[in-house]
Amino acid sequence: MRSALLQAPPAAPSGARRWARDLLAMSRPRFWTASFVMAEVGFALATRRIVPRGPEAVTMLHLLLVTGPLLWLAVLAVNDANDLATDRLNPRKADSPLVAGRVPRRAALRIAVAAGVLTVLAAVPLGVLFTVGVALVVLLGWAYSAPPVRLKARPGADLLSNAVVGVLGPLGGWVAFTGAAEGFPWPIAVVGVLAAAGLYLPTVAADRDADREAGVGTIAVSLGPRAVFELGFALWTASAVLAFLLSLNGVVLDTSLVPLQLVATPALLAMYRVLLRDRPSFTAITVVACAYLVPCAGFAVTYVDSF
Repeated sequence: MRSALLQAPPAAPSGARRWARDLLAMSRPRFWTASFVMAEVGFALATRRIVPRGPEAVTMLHLLLVTGPLLWLAVLAVNDANDLATDRLNPRKADSPLVAGRVPRRAALRIAVAAGVLTVLAAVPLGVLFTVGVALVVLLGWAYSAPPVRLKARPGADLLSNAVVGVLGPLGGWVAFTGAAEGFPWPIAVVGVLAAAGLYLPTVAADRDADREAGVGTIAVSLGPRAVFELGFALWTASAVLAFLLSLNGVVLDTSLVPLQLVATPALLAMYRVLLRDRPSFTAITVVACAYLVPCAGFAVTYVDSF
């Protein structure tokens, strides 16, 4: 009897725990990091400090909740619902809640609507302008994934809709702490847009075969892997070069960053070409994205007046 008990399989998770796990999986916690970094950049730009103080810490936590788990769940649940046919052909998505059959497509759409409404309502205390921006991002997420617009299947539009996140993220952090868009350093936003576009292209390249088989005409399906890689590398290069030129001229980025840029720029370009050629894995994309944080950290340290 004791032996049988020792060998018994672990109990299956309860319904509530299973749904919580599936909701967490649908919101892709690994993506939250991008929102956290952009929120911190916006805060540093607005306050010239790195660490929030007093009530700012509460605002930061509120900001991270809205732009992290809530917003990602809102845009990714509708993406999962409308990409189910493609995901079933993609080995990387084999254990996703919808592909595995744990969450029906109709339920995913309801989750997307509920999460979108909750995201916008949760944004209200952070100000009207911030709330409008969050609502636009939620709508953009639907436009990217859902018919009849489905920007994902419109080459070029899919790239632009994702690149805009490079400016909306830091701008949202700025607005959350200043209440206005005035004074935002737009040159640094251009650097972010180019970098976001450069990192988006390898993600669609990684899923190109499944998208093509399912008849989804992404930019990777339309242009082919080599052209998409070279376009991504060109955008990545433009971001790095622009950051170097801004440092060289002391525009937003301090001139003391020039030595760091001289080392970081070729390193980032080499990593992109070596790691993201052909069939890039999401692990490789993550490594390149994390390497980009090095010059970002250098910018933060030189831009702020105090921690």
